[in-house]
Amino acid sequence: MRVISQRYPDIRIEGENYLPQPIYRHIASFLSIFKLVLIGLIIVGKDPFAFFGMQAPSIWQWGQENKVYACMMVFFLSNMIENQCMSTGAFEITLNDVPVWSKLESGHLPSMQQLVQILDNEMKLNVHMDSIPHHRS
Repeated sequence: MRVISQRYPDIRIEGENYLPQPIYRHIASFLSIFKLVLIGLIIVGKDPFAFFGMQAPSIWQWGQENKVYACMMVFFLSNMIENQCMSTGAFEITLNDVPVWSKLESGHLPSMQQLVQILDNEMKLNVHMDSIPHHRS
């Protein structure tokens, strides 16, 4: 950002979150609620499997004997999956509302030299386009 600001002082640099597809947002929301319910059940000691007429698996037994570790494990694993669902890895660059780079399409980040070259080319193209006379009908 510093290099770009120094080289092109008139360019405004903004960052924003690129939202994932709705299905991933819904999965993350569901996991967030499920995590809290599961932690609550572990703390209270209520066996949800008995409600369905099932025998509790051994991991549930372990969770009841090690409530602090079980709650921490549920919390951190759920957060890891939620973060993965919400992360797009997007790095999208637009100049004058025209897309000039997309990590989502290319699959990688541009190097600093690539980024400077892309901006140089776009700036030259914009200057050239501005100097072409426009005819009115």
